[in-house]
Amino acid sequence: MSEPTDMQCDLADLKCVPCRGGVPPLTPEEIGPLLARLEGWQVEDHQKLIKAYPFKNFAQAVDFVNAVTPVAEEEGHHPDLYVRWGEVKVFLWTHKIDGLTESDFIMAAKIDRVFQEPPGSG
Repeated sequence: MSEPTDMQCDLADLKCVPCRGGVPPLTPEEIGPLLARLEGWQVEDHQKLIKAYPFKNFAQAVDFVNAVTPVAEEEGHHPDLYVRWGEVKVFLWTHKIDGLTESDFIMAAKIDRVFQEPPGSG
C-alpha cells in the first residue's frame, strides 16, 4: 500500500504514479478524504471520478481538451473526455484495476487547474 498523501499539499502539485495492476482500488473510506479535496467531482460506484465543465461554446470546450492533453501525456494518466457544445465531461479511473487510485485524484486536481487557467490567460 502506498503512503497517504500529505493532506497539506495541493493535489495538483503531486505526480501521478503509474499503476501496474495487482493493487486494490481505494475503498470508500479512502476515497472520502481525497474527494473532499476536490471541487465538483463525483464518484460513481466507487470506481470512477466524473465532472462536467461548462463552456460558452464548442470551440472553448475543444480548447480545454487540447489544454488537458499535454498534462495527461506528461502524467501518463489519460482521462476519458466527452466533448459536446458547451461542455466537457471528464471520466477518470485506473483501468488496470477498474477502480480508483490516488493518481486519479491527482489528475482530477490537475485538470481543475487547467480549467482555472485557460489558454491565453497568462
